[in-house]
Parts: sequence; C-alpha cells; structure tokens
Amino acid sequence: MERRGRGRLQPRNVSSRESTVSRTNRFASKPNSTPKSSSRVASGGEKAQNDGVDDPSDLPAIVGTCPLMCPERERAQRERLRDLAVFERLNGNPAQSSPDLAVKKFFRTISTKQVEASDVRPLPVLEDTLNYLLNFFDSREYPFEVVHDFLFDRTRSIRQDLSMQNIVNNKVIRMYEKMVKFHVICLHKLQRCSSQNTSSMNYLNKEQLAKTLTSLFNLYDANRDSNSTYENEAEFCSFYVLLHLGSNSQPMGESLSWWFRNVPSTLMKTKEICFSRKILRFFRIGNYNCFLSTIAAEASYLQYCILEPYVNEVRALAVSCINNGGYKLHPYPLANLSKLLMMTESDLESFCKACGLEICTNEEGYNLLPTKQTTFRHPKDGFQSYIFVGLEQFER
Repeated sequence: MERRGRGRLQPRNVSSRESTVSRTNRFASKPNSTPKSSSRVASGGEKAQNDGVDDPSDLPAIVGTCPLMCPERERAQRERLRDLAVFERLNGNPAQSSPDLAVKKFFRTISTKQVEASDVRPLPVLEDTLNYLLNFFDSREYPFEVVHDFLFDRTRSIRQDLSMQNIVNNKVIRMYEKMVKFHVICLHKLQRCSSQNTSSMNYLNKEQLAKTLTSLFNLYDANRDSNSTYENEAEFCSFYVLLHLGSNSQPMGESLSWWFRNVPSTLMKTKEICFSRKILRFFRIGNYNCFLSTIAAEASYLQYCILEPYVNEVRALAVSCINNGGYKLHPYPLANLSKLLMMTESDLESFCKACGLEICTNEEGYNLLPTKQTTFRHPKDGFQSYIFVGLEQFER
C-alpha cells in the first residue's frame, strides 16, 4: 500500500496549475494498458547515484508533506541570495518570488537522513509541478537556452523527490515518460541554438536523458504483471536503441546486445523496436539510402529528434561515396543527389561547400557536383541544421 504525503495543495495553486495540463499535450502519455495498484519498492525509482541521494534501499522512505512547488524555507533563502530564475521572479524582481512562481531547485548531494518531510513534495504536488514546468517549454519570451536551463534543473529536482520517497506506480511512470520526452525534444531544439554553450548543454541533456530512461525502465519492471508490457514501453525502448547510433556509444553503461536479451519478446516484435533495429543496422553498414528513406517513411517526431544529429553524418557519407566513386568526366547532378539525400537543392549546395567541395554549373544552368575532388572534409564545428524533405512538419 502506498503511503501518501500528508500535505495538500493550496486551493488557489490547484486551479492555476490544472489549467496548464491541457497545454502540455505533447508530453501526455497514453493510459497504461496494464494498470496496477500503487506500491513502494526499495529498488524502484531514480538510482541514488543519479541524483545525489543516499541509496534508498538502506534508508526508510520519506513521506513528503510540502504542499507547495518550493518549500517556504528554500524560497526565503533564495530570495535573500537573489537566486531566482527569471520565471520565478515576482514582477521581475530578482529578490522576490511567490508560492505560485518558485520551484524547488535540484541539490547535488542530499542525505535522506537529514531531509525533513516538510522539504519534500508528495506525489500530487510533484505532478502539478511537472505540468506547470512543461507549460514553459514553448515560451518565446526568452531564448530556449534559458528555458532549457530552468526546466532541466527543476525536473531533475522532481526526480530527486520521487527517488527519496521510493514511489513506484503508474502515475510516476507517466511522469517519467513526460520527462524523457522533454529531454528528447531538447535534443532537437538545442541543435537550433546559437549559444556557445550549446555543446555542453546538449551533452548534459543527453546524459540526463539516459539516466531518466534507466529509471523509467526500472519502473516498468517493478510495476510489471508477469509478461505484460506498457502501452508506451516500446516507444521508449526504441529511444534507447537509437541512442546507440554513435560509434562506441553505450549511454547507459551496458552493451546493446546484452540489453536486448532482457527485453520481453512481445516488445521485440513491435513496430517501434523493429524500426530502431533497422535504423541501427543501416547506419552501421553505411546504407545511406535505406537509412534516410526508412526515417522518412516510419520515424515518429520523437524518434527523429534523436536521429537528427546522425542524418547529416549519413549524408556526408553519401556525398563522400559519390565523390570518391564517381566518374570524373561526368559530374553528379545536384537535383538527383538532393532527392537521394532528401534535401532541398539550395541546402545541398550549402552542405557540399561545408564539406569542402566545389559546385559547378553546366550550359543548361543545372548545378553539378564534380567528383574525385580531394578537398572533402567534415566541418570542424559540425553541420548546421538542414530541412529533411518529407518531414518538414518536424521542423518546429
């Protein structure tokens, strides 16, 4: 039987946050197909080393009682220190916030022996807080880097509170699914940021994506009935596979072949897992035609967010193959190559120049790629973002 926190949301906070739920549809998960009664298990939830919390298996679970998004003591301290994010400031004042604006920060090292129940938010408050935070995701008032930093830290704090309470039920699973989706979409959005810190932000985001996925898989297993699976489980398992596309990539510290051995057979046959395995195979053997065409035909938006950095890598492989294998007296028409690489011709011209290749024009005015050029290279600072023809709806 799950022990519930004794705190209750303030009525005015409930009404203000309920309205945010409808505005976070992209993070909403389908109802789980195998509902199960709430439970607490010592091994469930976020692993201790992931969020700076003592191993919960060695300590009694805390039952949070904080009724607010941020404990009053923390809010008062951060007001004194002027440590408020722009989204937490009352009327823009960096030294003043309110219970409706302040959200508990993540603290790197926490011992559950020292934490008071009044500093930990119970599950209903954490659910409301997450919905409130995700409402900022599409904010255009500030650069996305600012939005990402705020949500990155505060969602990590939510996972920390869940970990300290060792809550394992369907509500927590849905929360983790939303947080995984947040990190996945950030992979896509950070690609379009011009900040110099984008590279480190992207690295940290991918790191937390891997940790959140690990916790989600633990929750699936802890809450599973016999051989049943969750309705969204196949989709999230496909994310795990796609995160292994990079060379020597083991984002969660174990080999993919070992991981596959523990995946239920019913999941292995799903279209999501089959898609991710095909993509992985095409990527590793260098079949750029099948790689790109399969993405165009089958990828979901979230899968594309993970795949996007590898699309240009595969395009560069294709251009390199055509440049090295083509006949020098017969330049390759850019119109044909753009269809093969699923790019606009203008983007392809920019792409080839970024790879150090020259483009020429024939007498009819058509652009051509001369082959056997010796100047091919990968851009030092990486590729810019190019539209994937056929998936323009994902460019948002």
